[in-house]
Amino acid sequence: MIQVSGYGALNATSSIAPIEFERRELGEKDILIDILYCGVCHSDIHMARSEWGPSVYPIVPGHEIVGKISQIGSGVTQFKVGEMAGVGVFIDSCRECPSCKKGQEQYCDEGFTPTYNGYYRDGVTPTFGGYSTQYVVDEAFTLHIPFTKELERVAPLLCAGITTYSPLKYAGVGKGHKVAVLGLGGLGHMGVKFAVSMGAEVTMLSTSPSKENDAKMLGAHHFALSTDKDQMKALRGQFDFILNTVAASHDLNKFLGLLKVEGKMLLVGIPPEAAQVYAATLISKRRSIIGSMIGGIAETQEMLDYCAAHNILSDVEVIDMKDVNEAYERVIKSDVKYRFVIDMKSLRD
Repeated sequence: MIQVSGYGALNATSSIAPIEFERRELGEKDILIDILYCGVCHSDIHMARSEWGPSVYPIVPGHEIVGKISQIGSGVTQFKVGEMAGVGVFIDSCRECPSCKKGQEQYCDEGFTPTYNGYYRDGVTPTFGGYSTQYVVDEAFTLHIPFTKELERVAPLLCAGITTYSPLKYAGVGKGHKVAVLGLGGLGHMGVKFAVSMGAEVTMLSTSPSKENDAKMLGAHHFALSTDKDQMKALRGQFDFILNTVAASHDLNKFLGLLKVEGKMLLVGIPPEAAQVYAATLISKRRSIIGSMIGGIAETQEMLDYCAAHNILSDVEVIDMKDVNEAYERVIKSDVKYRFVIDMKSLRD
């Protein structure tokens, strides 16, 4: 077994603290990644604190992993020692169901194997995430990193990036479309960058007037205050798509009315309460709501290559491993622009 140092939680109320654990020895198709950076996702907080159902303890969060390959199994053909590699939200799936065979492992009929807070396919061995020094992963679920610098800004692409790229790509967003991005946070800031790069005319919708300058700097063409009744009235029926990234409770109907005939709301945020939607709001203009969850391995690689070609990176604040608990509290307060990333050199030191 491979001895690994990391940070994790022992229960739902404990802080994230140093922890030692073991990873499996390399199999024929496995890759050993020395982790350089790992992003902090809001879902890390939810799962560390068992807010999305019972978590598997001890838990080592982290599913936005970028590092350098230090070893490979004898049967690995797609990666070499010394190359940069990434790991996203999941590390395996059944590989046999219709979704898996279509390259949509995120919708695996049996459920994908999460990078942490879950079990390997044996149903017994727990998975531990990227708040650690090393990760062992099958090459089929490993990602090539087409960047040689600013790797800290690459890490959040493996969750926040693919979470917003996938629905925009699926919906066919492109030149001539009007897109609204609801919520300017870790997801929203990537949504703006992607939609603009795809040629859309982008409007940021936010409850915070202070975010207007940030939205424009990210590339948004327009900004509207969602609490301003006059601005919302003026935008009714104006958008082809709304990328809804908001994870707090909010009224979907208020924003569905901003869509054109056959407009689509692309839903990626997960509010804590069930939404109420008036059927008439949808029926009257043949509007629809489309849910989307991350992307498959092939699409995530496509997204990374797209980002490299279009010079798209996340806006991040790099922290030391020891400061992760403070970062958690700041994430909850939306006090980050726009993603925390842990420098794993600080863990090794």
